[in-house]
Amino acid sequence: MGLDFTAAVSRAQAGDAKAFAELYSLVYKDLYRIALLNLNNEHDASDVVSDTVLDAYKSIRKLREPDAFKAWIVKILTIKIKNKRKEYSEINNRRRDLETLDESVEQENQPEIDYGGIEIAEGFSKLSSEERLMLSLSIVSGYKSEEIATMLGMNANTVRSKAARAREKLKQYLE
Repeated sequence: MGLDFTAAVSRAQAGDAKAFAELYSLVYKDLYRIALLNLNNEHDASDVVSDTVLDAYKSIRKLREPDAFKAWIVKILTIKIKNKRKEYSEINNRRRDLETLDESVEQENQPEIDYGGIEIAEGFSKLSSEERLMLSLSIVSGYKSEEIATMLGMNANTVRSKAARAREKLKQYLE
């Protein structure tokens, strides 16, 4: 890669916008994949990633450990994803209250998404939001259970057991 990650974080903390742009280029794809797999909407995934990067840029000086940059920015992303899901829930509740949501509108709100050749998307979408988040962080982005535990504020053993159950569910959906 050629980029000294820790040095780039330190430069970004000192106000070097170019250093932050270099860091962004290293994590953008992972952030977008995580957001897309968890929100199932390309536009919302892009918005959440943009909001995450903006918040990270504004608060990078608060990052205590430069080595923790990736975990830190993914934690910001997971909070944004959870907030977006709450938004979805509120919207769905309003729709139900108005009794105007019919099957055709519901189908229009779930566009078909190109996951870059990932054939498990349908099975993945059947998992709970927490299961999708755990698997997207571990399988898609390669984070270890200890890192995921830190990001989500959970015990690493809990993460491992929940992720294992989610993988088993996904396997059953695919069979």
